[in-house]
Amino acid sequence: MNPVVEVVDNSFIFIVAISVLLLVGITIAMIYFVFRYSEKNNPKPDQSITGNTTLEVVWTVIPLLLVMAMFFYGYIGFRDIRNIPPDAMVVKVTGRMWVWSFEYENKKKSDTLLYLPVGRNVKFELSSADVVHSFYVPAFRVKEDCVPNRTNYMWFHTSQEGTYDVFCAEYCGMNHSYMLGKVIVITEKEFLEWVRVPDTLKTDTLKTTTTSVVAPMTGEVKADTSKTAGDKKDTIKTNTKDTLLRRENK
Repeated sequence: MNPVVEVVDNSFIFIVAISVLLLVGITIAMIYFVFRYSEKNNPKPDQSITGNTTLEVVWTVIPLLLVMAMFFYGYIGFRDIRNIPPDAMVVKVTGRMWVWSFEYENKKKSDTLLYLPVGRNVKFELSSADVVHSFYVPAFRVKEDCVPNRTNYMWFHTSQEGTYDVFCAEYCGMNHSYMLGKVIVITEKEFLEWVRVPDTLKTDTLKTTTTSVVAPMTGEVKADTSKTAGDKKDTIKTNTKDTLLRRENK
């Protein structure tokens, strides 16, 4: 199992379990006191109750221990997320309004679709070409900001094949909600076949209406029709989510 996913899920379950126990315990205590010390059962208030040092120490120490346990889980997760395995492959991620761009170690580039081999540790070097974005892959429990003029990083382990959503988790302008992508985890063989195919269109995706998408199984280069050629006014309003679905169905 992905170690980052495991530690994040364990932290979440621990915090939710503690929250539920406190909710149930406090609710039961409130209901008990409502009936036990109601005016009907106690027409005259009991004035004999005094302070209890032992009780005060207990309700101070127990919350402290719970908070420290939550901190410990959080620290373990943070440590694992920030310590990059030495065998990790490197992918450069650039966020720009409003598309994700990926560059592999052999300089191959891809927009929107991030192809990765299964069973590998992957380090992402994160940057931004304009404003602050946030590279968020919910399935792998990771999210880091992409800041202009700065390189951030994160990593995860591709534990199983599949297609996973990518979002921008930092509001970055008009089409923030359309800044979507996909992580496509495929076999090592299929990935090597895909990554070795050179890019046929050496163009800046910000200045062109056509990009290339290479099918991982066949190596066939196809035109990306998510941006209508010659119609620059509509490029801002393009629903890239629908485009991703059309690509996956091809």
